[in-house]
Amino acid sequence: MASAVMISLPQFSGLRPMSASVSPVQSLVAVQPMKQRGNGALGARCDYIGSPTNLIMVVSTSLMLFAGRFGLAPSANRKATAGLKLEVRDSGLQTGDPAGFTLADTLACGSVGHIIGVGVVLGLKNLGAL
Repeated sequence: MASAVMISLPQFSGLRPMSASVSPVQSLVAVQPMKQRGNGALGARCDYIGSPTNLIMVVSTSLMLFAGRFGLAPSANRKATAGLKLEVRDSGLQTGDPAGFTLADTLACGSVGHIIGVGVVLGLKNLGAL
């Protein structure tokens, strides 16, 4: 008969509760919740419809959509040449707009307008003017 060797493996017996002992220093210190000091480095408040942040975003997006719709910015049907002249081409996209402003143009111009607006808001916030 061979002697059996028992190998002891570690066993998980669950989580143990923390000890109830409190040091005298911890009992004298009152724990208070952290206060929110601000919105962070890039926080901007937009409290109501007439706020400066909201007005900047509306104006920048509207101007970019206006520029795209009335031919002042490149679009799907007007591409820019090397000399930054806009020339008309057929993109193959169908639209019901007389100027040929498509859904892709609306999304692209709206996105660029938002990017410009965010840049203006963050720049004015950095200068302390907003």
